[in-house]
Amino acid sequence: MLKAMVVDDEAPARSELKYLLEELGQTEVVAEAASVREAIEKLKEYPCDVMFLDVNMPEATGLQLADALQHLKFPPAVVFVTAYSEHALDAFKVNAIDYLVKPVETERLAQAIARVREHVSLHAQAQKSERIPVDKGGKKILIGIDTVRFVMARDDYAYLRTDTDRYFSTVSLAQLEKRLDGHGFFRVHRGYLVNLSMVEEVESVSGGTLLLTLNGVDEKVPVSRRRVSALKKALGL
Repeated sequence: MLKAMVVDDEAPARSELKYLLEELGQTEVVAEAASVREAIEKLKEYPCDVMFLDVNMPEATGLQLADALQHLKFPPAVVFVTAYSEHALDAFKVNAIDYLVKPVETERLAQAIARVREHVSLHAQAQKSERIPVDKGGKKILIGIDTVRFVMARDDYAYLRTDTDRYFSTVSLAQLEKRLDGHGFFRVHRGYLVNLSMVEEVESVSGGTLLLTLNGVDEKVPVSRRRVSALKKALGL
């Protein structure tokens, strides 16, 4: 099910759209916002697949927000929902998936959701299929980023651990951290990057630190004390 945010400065309009989305049953509205500023704040706490966005709002417009979202590595899809048809060309200049004119018809909304689902699916496939070069047995090979459990620093180099093997990289941990940005990796220690989607168990140890158990590997990964709070927030603990 798609996760959505509804952004409109008029509460009745937000309620109506939320009702229509719930009726269609393919989208969960995880947050609402009455302004661009509120939408940006809510997005930090409630990541979403799609933002249903009004154009005319106080302080900043929906077009300005959509343009700002394009600077994110993985921005939510944008569907404009507005009473004004004349902004459609500008909307598609900021990569909007669709443009709906109020009052919104259920059939037209369903078409927009279908477009969003296709967009999200294509981006998810592209992200999952991304690969990273590593060394093994004197050869350069490519492994899928989604297969990496954690990355461990070794001097100016690094090792990448999957569920089946350990691979050497001549790239530093700091460089790999930039390369893996947006793929769900988190710096838990100055010497470790962890794929958060692979974390299965979080164990508290003495000194206020943690040990992480990851899917498919026996090694446990340490979490430095100063990273504990941020990690718990990232994992929703």
